[in-house]
Formats: sequence, C-alpha cells, structure tokens
Amino acid sequence: MTIGAFQKIVEDRIRRAQEKGEFNNLPGAGKPLRLEDDATVPEELRLAHKILKNADCLPPELELKREIRKTEDLLAGMQDAAEKYRTLKKLNFLIMKFNSLRSASVQFDVPQKYMPDLVARLETSGHKPDS
Repeated sequence: MTIGAFQKIVEDRIRRAQEKGEFNNLPGAGKPLRLEDDATVPEELRLAHKILKNADCLPPELELKREIRKTEDLLAGMQDAAEKYRTLKKLNFLIMKFNSLRSASVQFDVPQKYMPDLVARLETSGHKPDS
C-alpha cells in the first residue's frame, strides 16, 4: 500500500466519523490546544521523552530539584531546632547530590544552605575563608 492510498483511507474514515458526529462533544472542545514546546529535546528523543512524561517519570535531575523544593518548603515552616537541623542536613545532601549529577562548571552549582552562615562565623572568629 502506498502512502497516497493510506492517506486516502485515513481521510475517508475521518470524513465518515465527522458525518456520524463522532467528533462532537469531545473533552476540551472549544478550548485552545495545550501544545508542549519540545524544541529543546533532540528530535530522535522526542517520542521517548513524551512517553516518559506521560508516565510521570522525571529525569533524576528534575526529581532531585522537586525534592529540594519540597524540603525547602518544609524547612521554612519548622520551629523545632533539632528537626530543622536534620532537615537542613538532608537539604544540603540533596543539593550536593544534585550538583554531582550535573556536568556543568562549579560556578553554576546550587549553593548549599549553610555556606553563608559558615563564612560569617569564620569572619567573626578572625579566620579568613579561602576565596
């Protein structure tokens, strides 16, 4: 079967379905299409990317970013110092893990949460941190 013959069969089936009203009252009718921009995904990976996305599977980096955000939100509402310390350790571990997965320059790493406090303490104690 040639592409022309196949296309003719498809067009005929679509026309018959339209005549029967099979396209009436479909979910989302009258609403704009939500087209996803996959321009940043290489063409040969787009189908696999779409399948994984539809299955709610995220790349490890995005899963870690999601976990980091959830932990930051959790940390923001904590009052207990011991619990906050444990959560902060977990957050720093997640950030370290995220940074190790990336192959970019260190200057683009997500900073760990304790670094500003550590630098401030070293400065007040008279020690100069390495720059």
